Amino acid sequence: MKKEETYQERYTRAKARVEEIRSFYNHLFIYIIVNIGIASLNYYQNEWQFAWFLFPLGGWGIGLLGHALGTFSANPFTGKNWEQRKIQELMEKERLNN
Repeated sequence: MKKEETYQERYTRAKARVEEIRSFYNHLFIYIIVNIGIASLNYYQNEWQFAWFLFPLGGWGIGLLGHALGTFSANPFTGKNWEQRKIQELMEKERLNN
């Protein structure tokens, strides 16, 4: 028994989605700017004889990848479909307990 969504509900969900996407792009922009700075500092210090800037680049890159997977629903474990299924499951459990 699925109820008809109102305009306000669709708008609220779309606005939250836009915020989520904007948050990812802000994260990406900061990642690029900061890592350019770190790479420049590394080059200035030792002309990349030891490229230590790759460590934060890679570590933060893994976090950025996770953020991208979550934002664009590519993560099969915590994507939007999982979220909807989990909400339905919890609501059903609560309904049965009452």
